[in-house]
Amino acid sequence: MMKIYKHELDNPKILSCEKIEKDCWIRLVNPTQNEIDLVSKEANIPASIISQVLVEKELPRIKQVEGATLIVLDVPYMKDKSIKNKYITYPLGIIICNNCHIITVSLIEHEFLNSFVNGEVETFFTYKKSRFLIQIFLKSAEVYLNTLASIDEDIQKQEKVTYKSTSNRQLINFLNIQKTLVYFITSLQANSHVLEKLHREDILPMYEEDKMLLEDAMIENKQCIEMSTIYRDILDSTMDTYGTIISNNLNVIMKVLAGITIVFSIPTMISSFLGMNVPLGFLEDFEFAFLVVCIVSFLLSFLIACWLKKKDML
Repeated sequence: MMKIYKHELDNPKILSCEKIEKDCWIRLVNPTQNEIDLVSKEANIPASIISQVLVEKELPRIKQVEGATLIVLDVPYMKDKSIKNKYITYPLGIIICNNCHIITVSLIEHEFLNSFVNGEVETFFTYKKSRFLIQIFLKSAEVYLNTLASIDEDIQKQEKVTYKSTSNRQLINFLNIQKTLVYFITSLQANSHVLEKLHREDILPMYEEDKMLLEDAMIENKQCIEMSTIYRDILDSTMDTYGTIISNNLNVIMKVLAGITIVFSIPTMISSFLGMNVPLGFLEDFEFAFLVVCIVSFLLSFLIACWLKKKDML
């Protein structure tokens, strides 16, 4: 899919274009080879610089080629929506062309880019390419923060359930969250290296406002790393603790079942003895023999139950 957007000078409303024009934003999502060839020809850049971003495991980096600069960052993406909080990260490539085009390339559609199309990002203009790049980093950090807030809320809900749980389902949910946090930390650290390189080297022309915005993006990214690391450490200790709790809950259930078995074994044992084909003495001619046997059996069971309860075994 290929979409083209453009801002006119001093006009905050973004326009959708039918063809590639000067100072436009070309948005490519899983493009066809024909679309890649068309953009490559119009933007005067190698087609390979577009194709290499269309790899799921492409790492964040900066690469300069003839006619363009490629910046790759990782953004959260829920690959399997049937499993809550199971995220991975997908690369998003931003190509800033020397002939006044900016191109975003991704294998899947990153929904946060729609905020630029819908006019939700202030001071966004397609002809301010360096600022647009930094704003993409800021919005991606916002996606990370929102996702981490959702994960933290889910961790707290899972904790309440796990107190009384005896199954492994809760631990599996924790494991999915833990894997997500590992993906996030790895990707955020790689994004941080890209931001630091942009800040340290004169790769792109920037105004003073752009440099301040870049510093804000670096701070936001570091905050995401710190939050992800904190949640991961908390989750590590939580999984160990609740693994023990689940084991203890199972032991309590087994203890109660064993106590109940002992209590009910008394009347079973007495009735088994009396049911044997042997003389029963005075009980044979006693009119209320059955009633007496039942009372004695349940009385003994009650006394044993009280003793087990006193010893905290029931």
